[in-house]
Amino acid sequence: MLERSAWFRAAPAALRTQLVERGRVQHVQAGQRLFMRGDPDDGLYCVMEGVIRIGAASMAGKEALLAVIEPVNWFGEIALFDGRPRTHDAYAERDSVLFHLPRTELVTLLERAPEHWHAFGLLLTHKLRLAFEAIEETALLPAAQRIARRLLLMANGYGEPGALRRVLKVPQEDLAMMLALSRQTINQTLKQFEVQGALQLRYAEIEIVDAKKLAALAGIAAPPDTAK
Repeated sequence: MLERSAWFRAAPAALRTQLVERGRVQHVQAGQRLFMRGDPDDGLYCVMEGVIRIGAASMAGKEALLAVIEPVNWFGEIALFDGRPRTHDAYAERDSVLFHLPRTELVTLLERAPEHWHAFGLLLTHKLRLAFEAIEETALLPAAQRIARRLLLMANGYGEPGALRRVLKVPQEDLAMMLALSRQTINQTLKQFEVQGALQLRYAEIEIVDAKKLAALAGIAAPPDTAK
């Protein structure tokens, strides 16, 4: 499963071996919390099966959803660099299987082989690029383009190369929270995409029927490995 991760495959062989030896598989149940904002860093995670939600909640209980992380993506690298508390909450949306690298193991590894910091830096900068792109899109693009781009980003595994994932198991409410748009705007836009032949909507699922058409609606080049 880890070999499906582009970041893991690109890492030096010695680092890959050390990560496998020092990590452990962890099973979490739906609704189980991994950590909350302000918790001490407990290491790095990779989603192998299931879905992890990353977000935060206000004092009034309103949730801000930043990302829905699916296989095979890593998270938790920010605190590895600065040693500060967790920036957001993370919990399992459904029963999930994770690969967990405890902080103590990572610190020991990097003290003995500091040249491996570069690999973790690449993981961090990949997330930073995505964050900057999201900020720019929020400021400059209309809602329809933002929605189309986020769907394609999720279908491509947040930048993980490989075949486009056609079915996204994301409720419209979650999509609205991630994009800071109203549920009504999301629903109306997705229905327009469906009429235009780009999507097919089902309960808590969005199927990408024509990726090239969705890319045109997003105002970007069609993603690779698309059948249409």
